[in-house]
Amino acid sequence: MTPVLAQHHSLAHAPRIRDDMTVEVALSLMAGAQVDHLVLCDGDDQGTGLVTLARLTVLRDTPTYTDRVRLRDLPAS
Repeated sequence: MTPVLAQHHSLAHAPRIRDDMTVEVALSLMAGAQVDHLVLCDGDDQGTGLVTLARLTVLRDTPTYTDRVRLRDLPAS
């Protein structure tokens, strides 16, 4: 886990997901877990970032969005 992620108490309990997950699946997981963010992990289960419900909702509402967009393909914010 990166030092930045380790310092935030609320991130310690956030669901961890792989970056190959689609946006649709991530949104579904957030709804089921009743959380507003997820910790992104690489293939070695190392935390690489954070994705928020707000960011995914904005992305989903863009005209170029498809249900095949993976979290690793999100533009850097």
